[in-house]
Amino acid sequence: MASPIKDNSSTFGLGSILLHWVIALTIIGMYPLGLYIDSLTYYDEAYNIVPAWHESIGIILLAFLAMRFLWRAINKAPAPLPQPKPVLLITKAVHLLLYLLPVITVASGYMITTADGRPISVFNWFEVPALPAISDNQEDLAGEVHFWVATFMISLAGLHALAALKHHYIDKDKTLTRMLSVQSEAKQ
Repeated sequence: MASPIKDNSSTFGLGSILLHWVIALTIIGMYPLGLYIDSLTYYDEAYNIVPAWHESIGIILLAFLAMRFLWRAINKAPAPLPQPKPVLLITKAVHLLLYLLPVITVASGYMITTADGRPISVFNWFEVPALPAISDNQEDLAGEVHFWVATFMISLAGLHALAALKHHYIDKDKTLTRMLSVQSEAKQ
């Protein structure tokens, strides 16, 4: 029997699971890559190569974020599992932030890279044009936003992962397993 692509009333489908993990793993990988870039000097061999990878992956991440938003718009998420109302409100707030923060991070990264008017070359496959700079020190301002929002996002993602593990090992509910494997409604 083929795995369901769309979500059902009790679990996530393959589409949501793949988008979640591709985006999550990309963000997890991009954070230390960004810290490494920040440590590079002009004379480092990787000075021109690694930032170009980071920028290219960032643009591809933006495409996956757009797919995730579209997917969520046309594919209703499963009902939340029963939990106390304050926990449900915190869960909704965290999920909203985990949708919003990657967009801010990618947008600020774009503003850093294109502040000098040059487009972003995505792995030499295509270019994303630069928009006119909106301030004289756009690169510095966007850099601050990029760093702090990315740091907050990765911290929040870590708490999100810990909460999923708590649900799995302490609460013994299906919160984590719903995002790890595709299951039919009948199996729930």
